[in-house]
Amino acid sequence: MKAFNQKPYPGYATKQNLALEIDTEVSRIQIWFQNRRARHRVQKRAEPEKDLEASRDQDHSEEKIHVREDRWCCTSYTSSQLYTLITAFTNNPYPGIDSIEQLSKKIGVPESRVQIWFQNRRSRFHVQKKRELYELLAQKPDQEQNL
Repeated sequence: MKAFNQKPYPGYATKQNLALEIDTEVSRIQIWFQNRRARHRVQKRAEPEKDLEASRDQDHSEEKIHVREDRWCCTSYTSSQLYTLITAFTNNPYPGIDSIEQLSKKIGVPESRVQIWFQNRRSRFHVQKKRELYELLAQKPDQEQNL
């Protein structure tokens, strides 16, 4: 523990000395440090959450504090949901709040997910357009040489 606090990423010589000191293999020392670093990262992430919980008023005790892992879940869409979303995107890539609300009710997906789907789709759309433009420009010199 003392060695970890001094240096969480020890060199090979330090690991060798520790292995000799406690009569074990260097590979076990390496794994111990890896596990300790991982545990340390998890504890660091949990500390701000504990501080937030402690500082909350009792009126807000029912609120859920979202952890980063909660926000990174991937939503799967059925083919009919995708068809509805793509059709709506074709008609208007920048829908208003009312349109997003109607779409979310229609396909049974939270409004925030629909909004994120549109953001991602617009991003992909712009990247695709740029790629097509570059491909078109790359083909022009080849066509001119053939003439």
